[in-house]
Amino acid sequence: MSRARVARRIAAGAAYGGGGIGLLGAAAVGVLVAEMQLAKRSVGGGTAPIPPRGDGLYGAGYGSPTFPVAPVRLALLGDSTAAGQGVRRAGQTPGSLLASGLAAVAERPVEMRNLALPGARSDDLDRQVTLALADPGRLPDVCVIMIGANDVTHRMPPTESVRHLAAAVRRLRTAGAEVVVGTCPDLGTIEPVYQPLRWLARRVSRQLAAAQTIVVVEQGGRTVSLGDLLGPEFAANPREMFGADNYHPSAEGYATAAMAVLPTVCAALGVWPEAERLDADRREGMLPVAQAAAEAADEAGTEVTGARAPWALLKHRRRRRLPAPPAPERGSAPEAPAPAPLRDDARRR
Repeated sequence: MSRARVARRIAAGAAYGGGGIGLLGAAAVGVLVAEMQLAKRSVGGGTAPIPPRGDGLYGAGYGSPTFPVAPVRLALLGDSTAAGQGVRRAGQTPGSLLASGLAAVAERPVEMRNLALPGARSDDLDRQVTLALADPGRLPDVCVIMIGANDVTHRMPPTESVRHLAAAVRRLRTAGAEVVVGTCPDLGTIEPVYQPLRWLARRVSRQLAAAQTIVVVEQGGRTVSLGDLLGPEFAANPREMFGADNYHPSAEGYATAAMAVLPTVCAALGVWPEAERLDADRREGMLPVAQAAAEAADEAGTEVTGARAPWALLKHRRRRRLPAPPAPERGSAPEAPAPAPLRDDARRR
């Protein structure tokens, strides 16, 4: 069965309350999880520092007492990829990188809150969304969600996983926020996971990513495929691309991911400088949603956004180098509540 058809079945099962449509047999998943745990120990064995807090105001220089500029409110939700697990400075986290990049492109200050929790699965999104929408006077303009890896390693049924994601996107869109989802990364890039488990890990990750894209687009959000975005860089420069625990990305790794997501965040807010037209030279086009989702899962950095149902736009936006983020001005933005304690069985992804 094609990836597009499987992704559509998963999305339909989530929408209509279907049971857990498995992507792999239970035994295969169990072996896969065991191999990944072994891989984590083999790769390094260090301890990842607690993600630094980067909440605050970025690009404050774009406003002044004479001509005040309302800040763009950005919220980060998801797992350790969104939280920035593995780096030691706030300016190296995806939230800080995205906030400073968005401020530079929009030429407006950006107020950023990071509500992501290392080890989180999609069923934690309801709690995170509640925090993001807790203050009616400070609702986010745009939310970036990165989630999915822990769903795979903890064997959450894909229909349940995407059901939680769809509900989160729906709540945020109803509140008026734009939503950009970085879909499940390719777990087949984790070293050293060997064949055939590498193939299985890649298959299950990309099937979930495609299903995520379908439900997000149907709820009015946009997705960016993280896929194997870091795979080539990790393979070529493992010392540079791994963080202190030799498992999570380093500052360079997170910058690579943030550069892929930033153009879509800017486009969602209408501030991306490029014209919103399809470029055939970059293999952009309009495809059925399921087909667009399947193709995006195969190529990291691909954006999918809704068009006229059942069609979606497949885009490959040019990336920009991110400016070096200054320290956020704390006090200009409320501190996010402290994250909930990490579940004992949560795999830090």
